[in-house]
Amino acid sequence: MTGRFLAINWELKHPEVGEEGFFEGPSFASFDALLIDPNPVSDLWVYDVPPEKDGVRRTYTDSDRGFGRTLSRLMAKRRAEAADLLHKASGIIVCRLRPRGEPLEVMAQGAPGERIDRYSWLPTVSLVDRHHQLTFPANSRFLPRCGKDVVFKGTGDPFEDYLHEFKGRILYRAVYQDLLSTPISHFATVLACNKVGDVIALQIPFDEGRLVLLPPLEGVSPAREAAALLKAVSTAVLHPAFAPKPDWLPAYPLPGEDALRDELSSLTSRREKLNLKVEEVASRLEETTKYNRILYSKGRFTFLSAVADSFRALGFTVEKSNYDLLLRSNEGDAIGTASASEEAMIGLGPYRRLLDWVDRARTEGEGPNKGILVVSGSRELDPKRRPTQFTPDVLRGCKSQGFCLLTTYELYKLVRQALEEKDKKALATLRRKLLESDGEFRGSG
Repeated sequence: MTGRFLAINWELKHPEVGEEGFFEGPSFASFDALLIDPNPVSDLWVYDVPPEKDGVRRTYTDSDRGFGRTLSRLMAKRRAEAADLLHKASGIIVCRLRPRGEPLEVMAQGAPGERIDRYSWLPTVSLVDRHHQLTFPANSRFLPRCGKDVVFKGTGDPFEDYLHEFKGRILYRAVYQDLLSTPISHFATVLACNKVGDVIALQIPFDEGRLVLLPPLEGVSPAREAAALLKAVSTAVLHPAFAPKPDWLPAYPLPGEDALRDELSSLTSRREKLNLKVEEVASRLEETTKYNRILYSKGRFTFLSAVADSFRALGFTVEKSNYDLLLRSNEGDAIGTASASEEAMIGLGPYRRLLDWVDRARTEGEGPNKGILVVSGSRELDPKRRPTQFTPDVLRGCKSQGFCLLTTYELYKLVRQALEEKDKKALATLRRKLLESDGEFRGSG
């Protein structure tokens, strides 16, 4: 790995990477690659220039003791250096993709104000084909959006390989958009998007140079990130720069090209059909295995939902009500609740809640008199190796009230039996056993 690399506001621990501040230090153009995080650039004015009544921060050159003019000259200087690095030196700028942040307006008497933000140092490039034009960064938006949903584009680009290495560690803070809705892929290489198609990683050509916008990472050491980033930079030098294909190119075919295109089209069609089949089978598998969730999940939205699905598999109708679960069937109705915990035993809390609901139903004469309590103690252990999952108080209470006390493992065995037999009479027998059970249920065989 050879070359001169400069990091600006980006902690990268590597012997070949120099570190400097944005407003001081050597020229960008004297390096082979610039690695920059623009996030702190706006600190110079955000903390020193208060916003005015309209929320915009402004500095006035006739009263700010040269602050505005100095800042404007520094931005112009860095912009020229970045342009030289890209256009003349065919270098690479790797920039973390951030929102534009709060801008500063530099107001000069008798002249329109200059708007400065974190990206004002970026040089301009205009890319044109017959139908579209990409004007960067004038028509570019860096919208604040945060997420981890990363969809790689499969370009084979070294910087996409860099992102792949840290899959699961990417936390994007902004997405890239064009004000004129220009199709970005006509002019640049999209490396990654989020699941709704917003660009979160992009490579834009500047003649033989290139600007790469990458999302930030989390939980990665500066040394490891630096090594991966420099590997991508060094490989990218040998990687062909992006060049859009002109619309007249199909008029110049090469021998064997048509056959390969037909083969690729056939394979692509087969892949799409296979992907649809994979999605279908995956959906069926998820539907089939959803009952397993009662053995390991917890919480109202996962565990209780899984318990409700299990009772449905037994032929109960599970209705929405003021209770956790309202179970109805031809054999009888019941009020159910469920509790899961890493602790070895489930205590009196869920039992008392169930008792209160059943007592209210009995008093009002509108609901079932039967209660079913589903428990999952020692949730992280193999169900076959779990000790007793409820306290003696819970067992005594369920026996005295005629409640059914059911572990998730017993419920799982009931569901499995129901799915295997698929017999209405057998299901009715299972439901009757549950509704007639007092205390701990042991009727699944």
